[in-house]
Amino acid sequence: MRYSVAIVFLFLYVFQVACTSMARTGDTGLPAIKPVIVTDTVRYDSDDPAIWINRDNPAASLILGTDKDQDGALYVFDLQGKVQHDKVVRNLQRPNNVDIEYGLSLNGKPTDIAVVTERFTHKLRVFSLPDCKPVDGDGLPVFEGETGTEFRDLMGIALYKNKAGKVYAIVGRKTGPREGGYLWQYLLEDDGQGRVKATLVRKFGQFSGIKEIEAIAVDDVLGYVYYSDEGYGVRKYYADPEKGNEELTVFGRKGFKQDHEGISIYATSDSTGYLIVSDQQTNHFQLFTREGVPGNPHEHRFIKKVHLSTLESDGSEVVALPLNGVFTKGLFVAMSTDKTFHFYRWEDLMP
Repeated sequence: MRYSVAIVFLFLYVFQVACTSMARTGDTGLPAIKPVIVTDTVRYDSDDPAIWINRDNPAASLILGTDKDQDGALYVFDLQGKVQHDKVVRNLQRPNNVDIEYGLSLNGKPTDIAVVTERFTHKLRVFSLPDCKPVDGDGLPVFEGETGTEFRDLMGIALYKNKAGKVYAIVGRKTGPREGGYLWQYLLEDDGQGRVKATLVRKFGQFSGIKEIEAIAVDDVLGYVYYSDEGYGVRKYYADPEKGNEELTVFGRKGFKQDHEGISIYATSDSTGYLIVSDQQTNHFQLFTREGVPGNPHEHRFIKKVHLSTLESDGSEVVALPLNGVFTKGLFVAMSTDKTFHFYRWEDLMP
């Protein structure tokens, strides 16, 4: 009898340890999807990716990713995950997030750009693509006049190009006011000498005050901006400053363990597709409808969650175009805390 009781207690102990481990790692029984490619490692702390599509030769497209440190860098990888050393931008002072836009007019020519938030200088850094050369003078100061602690420490960024071709940067910081001014939006344009200048056009965005706002994504076609209010939900606004600062919805309020993080938009048509949001501490990504539901474009229905092999990912990006023989239906890129970025085939997330 004593042995039977001991066995029961041993079983209960093992079961409790297993449950604790599952709660800690976020393993809910979903199989972990493996990436087809893991990039070369960065030096310090991988954070946020962006994808530049080579429209003349999609197989020559590039993946950009920030390496977050006081002596950080903007890394550039090919589709095999290999560092393109001639394009890497070094000596950046804690680069946090990066985004890409196509066809900004500089010197009368359409120029693709990557914009990086440089936290310790409180500046945006702008580089032409694919050569990764600076086109910003010495950087573009943002959140000027703010005096609160960490109110100028840059984090998230998303670029928006409207139907008239104007390009905007929507920028976040480590912390900010709770009522309608956490995000600032800047018009990017030629300064008359072939460099980019930034003009503030609006301040907007509610903040729960729970943690911070980092992940921002813009749907150029539908004209919406989404951002993760960590620990609270995903907020949605119009991306066009002329349409006002009304909050359109908050979704993802339930089912996240802790931090709402990286946001990516996969388009299946001009109006349909998926919003992909990182549930950071569980190593899951949750998918919602891009188009909402009939009669309400702002009701983003939960579809499914996927368990990836990335570790605590807080940055991601996706494209819905065929790039090469591996990524025939699109490419999903997510950072991992092991100093790498992971490349997934879209059909592995949505068979």
